[in-house]
Amino acid sequence: MNKNILIQKGISSIIGSVEIIERKGWGHPDKLADDLAEELSRAYARDTLSECGIILHHNFDKLCILGGGSRVSYGKGEMTNPIRVLINGRATNKFAGKNLNVEKLIKKTCLTFFEDRLPLLDLEKDLSITFNLSQASSPGQVYSPDSDKTRQHWFSPRGAEDLPEYKNLYSNDTSIGTGYAPLTLAENLVIEISSYLSYRPRNNAPKWLGTDVKVMAYACENNIDLIICAPQIARHVNSKKEYISNLEWIKTDIQSFLKKHFPKVHINLNINARDNFDKDELYLTAIGSSIESGDEGVVGRGNRINGLITSKRPMNLEGANGKNPVYHVGKVYNILANNIAKDIHTLTGSSAVVDLISKTGNDLADPWKILIQIDKTSIDENKINSIVNKHLEDIPALTIKLINSSTKEIGLS
Repeated sequence: MNKNILIQKGISSIIGSVEIIERKGWGHPDKLADDLAEELSRAYARDTLSECGIILHHNFDKLCILGGGSRVSYGKGEMTNPIRVLINGRATNKFAGKNLNVEKLIKKTCLTFFEDRLPLLDLEKDLSITFNLSQASSPGQVYSPDSDKTRQHWFSPRGAEDLPEYKNLYSNDTSIGTGYAPLTLAENLVIEISSYLSYRPRNNAPKWLGTDVKVMAYACENNIDLIICAPQIARHVNSKKEYISNLEWIKTDIQSFLKKHFPKVHINLNINARDNFDKDELYLTAIGSSIESGDEGVVGRGNRINGLITSKRPMNLEGANGKNPVYHVGKVYNILANNIAKDIHTLTGSSAVVDLISKTGNDLADPWKILIQIDKTSIDENKINSIVNKHLEDIPALTIKLINSSTKEIGLS
């Protein structure tokens, strides 16, 4: 049995009677920032694994997307100032004396990402990319003129021997990974309706429906109050009358979707609550996202690993997207905690909350502390330990899965 694990049974407060659930959809600025950072990490990891034989040090988890400017009127929408992408973070740009064209890879990845996510953007005119990349190593090396310590070569390694994680996979930070299972009915509902409204391609999505959809739910028993923000695209909306008619279409469409997939839930639905028809203040956009007009996206402000923001459930503030998938505990432990909780629930039928706490420099597969909370009382602890140990032993396999998957497949927001 893992000596650092504590299993608490009979925890009755794992799921409260009232839930508050938020989810930011496909085109929300924070979702865009999260997913772009993750896509950059994956592209960089795949590229360096192919070119150098190993995944080199990097992190893009401080990335920001600064909103541009736009002008909309009925039947027309245009960008007036570009969206600015700030590539903040660190990335190795030299290995074994060979220069790596990191900026070229990043630019290509950014253009492909925005072409897919915001297809109405003119990428040459409406997108600006600024590089703020560093190759400084983390604190911890005392300088001396004749020093030949590997730490000073972390971001310009002379070879694999300068990357200590390939000798011993260790925790890069002291942090917490948090996960729980199963999702509640209300949590699944929020994920499903957000995905239905915002993800593209979607066969029956009207041209005027943008992707910057946000869902907020207040759930108590089988009653759920929903606030949904859904933008409309100005070039496909020729009048206020059309805008209002489209709102009614969305409302009917949402109600039909929920009746089909969640027939036993009573829904009180609010859509675009800030609209003021008298003043023509409407959620009318040029490209379908508020990133076009001053809003900003920052990694870590979006959905958690399980795709939700749940203030009444266990979670932490780590921005997992864009972090190094080899050893960064802010990413690896959060994914593992959710996967462990799911497997405990599948095996035992118990609700589970999992916390993995790291200690900087320790073996990554041996967390400093592990806390497992379950609502059942008669469970074989050896089975839980086996689940935990299997996931910890499989971290290298998880890394490969991460870099070869999409954010939708792996569950990153």
